[in-house]
Amino acid sequence: MKRLLALTLAILMIVSIITGCSSDVTDSDQPVKIVVTDNGWDSQKVHNEIAKIIVENGYTGYTFETSSASSSMNWQAIITGDIDLDIESWTDNVASYEDDVAKGDIVDVGILVPDSAQGLYVPRYVIEGDAERGIEAMAPDLKTVEDLKDYPDVFVDYEDKTKGRIYGSIPGWMADEVLYKKYEYYGLDEMYNYIRLGSEAAIFASLVSAYNSGEPWVGYAYEPTWVTGKLDLVLLEDAPYDPEVFMDGKCEFPKQELKIVSSNKFADKAPDLLEFFKNYQTGSQLMAEALAYLDETQASHEETALWLLKENDHLLDEWLPEENAEKVRAYLNK
Repeated sequence: MKRLLALTLAILMIVSIITGCSSDVTDSDQPVKIVVTDNGWDSQKVHNEIAKIIVENGYTGYTFETSSASSSMNWQAIITGDIDLDIESWTDNVASYEDDVAKGDIVDVGILVPDSAQGLYVPRYVIEGDAERGIEAMAPDLKTVEDLKDYPDVFVDYEDKTKGRIYGSIPGWMADEVLYKKYEYYGLDEMYNYIRLGSEAAIFASLVSAYNSGEPWVGYAYEPTWVTGKLDLVLLEDAPYDPEVFMDGKCEFPKQELKIVSSNKFADKAPDLLEFFKNYQTGSQLMAEALAYLDETQASHEETALWLLKENDHLLDEWLPEENAEKVRAYLNK
């Protein structure tokens, strides 16, 4: 009986070891999931699709997913490590950015776009007129955000004609918090309604509709986008950027570098991908062209990413080692 018991225990140990080894092999064979933010705007969606094509086809052993949420929620998920990357990160809009980097919770990976802008825009014809379209200047002295106090009768809210209308940013975006405080700080809340349309597409649709009709419009926009690439817009001036009062809405949005940032776990999780994202840079002009293509052709974000990569093949050599670049080319040529 003792021998039988000993033999049984030995067999159980062997089975356990084999099962454990088998489990380890299975786990190691599972692809590593890379999760990036999707904060809701088109340029970031195109960047995400470009990255997905390269990560899943230029490298082995990765899958690529997006997390759709507000920029604030996604930022916190990067800090906790639940999200790996924020591609096209507007870090100057994040009040805690410098502290998060200093604490090691957020890691700067690369500079995606070296110079960008955002704020309140109006069509140029509102200020200067457009002789070719027979449009006379409606607000010839409009230069700054504060100057809007002189023109509520120009930007009339068609649903409340006792006030003007300012189109704010998207709820959940940090830019919206800053803009609303700016709206209050300059006393614009006494003569304008602050309208949140809920999506980038809705904001841009209202702008394009007004632009095509030659009507006045004032609201939030940023660069690069297809509207700033196609339409002649003017960014209203404000007090010089001051980080001490920025979140209170008392100065202009900073001209900023759009960055790629990661969690502090990403470097160990995917060191080969880290090198790609360090090299990944596009620029405002290139993305404006891509977003114009997105709008004009009604292509999807994935189709736009494929178009951009095929039209700018040289970028693969700038971003990737030769072997990985060739793998992506092979996929694009299928």
